[in-house]
Amino acid sequence: MTIETITLGGGCFWCTEAVYEQVDGVVSVESGYSNGHVHRPTYEQVCQGDTGHAEVVRVRFENERISLREILEIFFVVHDPTTLNRQGNDVGTQYRSGIYFHSPEQEAVAREVIAEVNAASGGRVVTELVAEADYSRAEDYHQHYFANHPGAGYCAFVVAPKVEKFRKTFRNRVKA
Repeated sequence: MTIETITLGGGCFWCTEAVYEQVDGVVSVESGYSNGHVHRPTYEQVCQGDTGHAEVVRVRFENERISLREILEIFFVVHDPTTLNRQGNDVGTQYRSGIYFHSPEQEAVAREVIAEVNAASGGRVVTELVAEADYSRAEDYHQHYFANHPGAGYCAFVVAPKVEKFRKTFRNRVKA
């Protein structure tokens, strides 16, 4: 079994984490901050928007069970890659769309998938594609947030619909 890691920014990490925790072949998902200029920022610092970090999830997956291409196809369905520094009402550079690769092979696959999504969206994709840098794990209370707080307002009205969209669109990829 080969485990691969990719880091993805698709707006609020609670949404992205909640989706990937349900994907068959994913072994772990960790919320964190990536690609900024402040060492080990806090959530409060990232929310102020001046650390340069994106809210991200590190997705570890068994690449014999699910390919990086499939991971990215899910990514592009469950967030809007055409809005710069924004997902819904979440606005700021910390909510940017980004793929933070861990190898040249991942970069190549991501470039292919981005080109396909860009063609389908009329060239409107604004997803950042760069190597992961300056990653740090988010505070414990952010980990498994949706699983631990499904009834919270943001979870019920923002996260749950994204999870449901994943479950409907990728029925064959939902964990048993």
